[in-house]
Amino acid sequence: MIGRLNHVAIAVKDLESASATYRDTLGAKVLPPQDEPDHGVTVVFIELPNTKIELLTPLGENSPIAAFLDKNPAGGIHHVCYEVDDIIAARDHLKAEGARVLGDGEPKIGAHGKPVLFLHPKDFCGTLVELEQA
Repeated sequence: MIGRLNHVAIAVKDLESASATYRDTLGAKVLPPQDEPDHGVTVVFIELPNTKIELLTPLGENSPIAAFLDKNPAGGIHHVCYEVDDIIAARDHLKAEGARVLGDGEPKIGAHGKPVLFLHPKDFCGTLVELEQA
């Protein structure tokens, strides 16, 4: 059901500093920041030959990333994102298998302009999983 790894998301307090680390120290291609108000984050994508890294920082005081950073002040891996061909079919299959879909269970449009869903970390080895329709 799952396809390729789309990205690994890393929560950071200082988006400019984290971007500079990837750009200047690691020599990666760093895209400009983009606000995602529906998700309460500002993101920067780092393009790699085989996948992406998503740096995310809180956008607004109700951001779920703010709570993550309160618990993990140095930042850290927040989630992994896998591609699926059909997000509704994937959601229905996962729910039938007992997996918990976060939120209201309906896809939202993500940072790439495609439908996304998040799955409860307790159902996936302690890892928050994002599914993105390819």
